[in-house]
Amino acid sequence: MAKKLILSVAALAATALLAGCSGSAPADDGAVTGEITVLTQRTDIVDTVFKDYAAQFEKAYPGTSVKFEAIKDYETDVSTRLSSGSYGDVLLIPNTVTKVQLAQFFEPLGSVEELGKSYRFVQEMAYDDLAYGVAITGNAQGVIYNKNVWADAGITELPTTPDEFLTDLKLIKDTTDATPYYTNYADGWPLSQWEGNRAATGDKDASITLVDTDSPWKKGEYHEIADGLLYDIVAQGLSEDDPTTTDWESSKAGLGSGKIASMVLGSWAITQMQDAAVTAGGSADDIGYMAFPSAVDGQTYSTIGGDYKNAISINSKNKATARAWIDWFANESGYAADQGGLSPVVDGPDPDSLTDFTASGVEYLELTPVPADKATWENDILSESEIDLWGQIYRQKIVDIARGAADGDKASQFDALNKAWAAAKASVEG
Repeated sequence: MAKKLILSVAALAATALLAGCSGSAPADDGAVTGEITVLTQRTDIVDTVFKDYAAQFEKAYPGTSVKFEAIKDYETDVSTRLSSGSYGDVLLIPNTVTKVQLAQFFEPLGSVEELGKSYRFVQEMAYDDLAYGVAITGNAQGVIYNKNVWADAGITELPTTPDEFLTDLKLIKDTTDATPYYTNYADGWPLSQWEGNRAATGDKDASITLVDTDSPWKKGEYHEIADGLLYDIVAQGLSEDDPTTTDWESSKAGLGSGKIASMVLGSWAITQMQDAAVTAGGSADDIGYMAFPSAVDGQTYSTIGGDYKNAISINSKNKATARAWIDWFANESGYAADQGGLSPVVDGPDPDSLTDFTASGVEYLELTPVPADKATWENDILSESEIDLWGQIYRQKIVDIARGAADGDKASQFDALNKAWAAAKASVEG
């Protein structure tokens, strides 16, 4: 495998140089040398793990130097810095950047077809058939849970439908001291994790379906199923008593120790919860991962996709070294495996943390990109309707209604969401 990866890196380097002649890769002299600045959100390991990464890269490419800039509030700070033109040589593409905006800030890394021969998830940050980023790791989507709590409640088979999930949460509430489900309402962003399960009903074209429908919250659609489950969890008293005081960091300790039974989170969270379990005196094996409970004919599905994408600043004065770093990071650093993530490399190995998950028979689905003529529609509809599918506000309102802190009920809220969506879609269509 090591030899294969080395050959892969060499091939990519050659491809980059050749592509430079055709204008589809960074335009510079092609020399991998000199200093680059890499922006990262990993403030926790920038002085340890990332320092080792830099040393390995500099050894592989003599004459290079890698400097890191770790940013705690990455999304906000880097999104602001984009307008200044000063945002390092390599950076993670902020989620605030739309596909139409990619060419304004980042260097194309090649065509989607070309880059897709080496890397997965390249279409997620591509526009007009050009790819702009390589994922630092990949994620599966599902539900993370404490095995001991579920076992103590007498649950021997994992739920595959919303009703079964609710039944199991009730059992946990009735027979253990654990909070069956934790929304992380106050921190907010964990609620956006529900959106990541978009293909959980077996529809890999779910993103295309979404921009073509007038009613995402009608019976049987993913948002009706998922948001309906969230509503029912809260309405039936199966979540934390006071969601306004939740805290992400303490929730990790809670799930690791068994005070919390389950949370909807991407697979990126598995290693963090395992660490929390060990810190609490337990074992990493206490943490399990299950498919989102929306099986179709008994088959469960997990949406898979890339995490943040490494990209090259269009203003970088050292694009060749920046490109070499991106390829090395994906192929050689081991970051994805260390984080328990899916490899961004085509045919890369699955992490040990997902062994039980994949053995359960869950089918991975990668969402089909929306066609180019409608590539911006989702963002446009979200902006027009003010429904933040990838944010937290609209799901916080669902939680508020379910717990009696806001007017309405599930039916009235879903009807309002459908009307707002349809009106925004009509406006976007013109």
